[in-house]
Amino acid sequence: MSDAYDLKEIKRRMDGAIAALRTEFSGLRTGRAHTALLDNIMVEQYGSMVPIKQVGAVSTPEPRMLTVQVWDKNSIGAVEKALRQSNLGINPMSDGMLIRIPMPPLTEERRRDLVKVAGGYAEAAKISVRNVRRDGMETLKREEKAGDISEDEQKRAEKDVQDATDGAIKQIDDTLESKTAEIMQV
Repeated sequence: MSDAYDLKEIKRRMDGAIAALRTEFSGLRTGRAHTALLDNIMVEQYGSMVPIKQVGAVSTPEPRMLTVQVWDKNSIGAVEKALRQSNLGINPMSDGMLIRIPMPPLTEERRRDLVKVAGGYAEAAKISVRNVRRDGMETLKREEKAGDISEDEQKRAEKDVQDATDGAIKQIDDTLESKTAEIMQV
């Protein structure tokens, strides 16, 4: 087989889509406080947008409370504004250099909405995996047409790519099922 087709590279790209999905899922509220919840929040500081972790230390002192210890006193207002404008449904309270973020319990309706959002993230990950599969299959067809590989080698490699795709889709479905159970847990 030629260098253009690389099953390891295809699997690596599919694993990247799954890793991105897990990162997206870490930002979804499940009723418990965890620092990853604030990872995607950007704060305007000195004319540019920076992640909240670059403005202060995020911690979880209690199961239903997050805190942000802001390092620069001038940034407190911007951090509070960014937290309020996030889609997390939180209400930060400033206490000098410390911002407390109590995590209200999720309503049944909000839980269902979060499950829909999680489903959207999972579908985007599946689309990424299918795009990787399509790229791999097109490469194999081009190589077979050019005479670099035989038709039998192409069919065998296509089966390997399909098996990798099926495995990645199953992982995405399992991850979604796990996240759904976590969100719906009372």
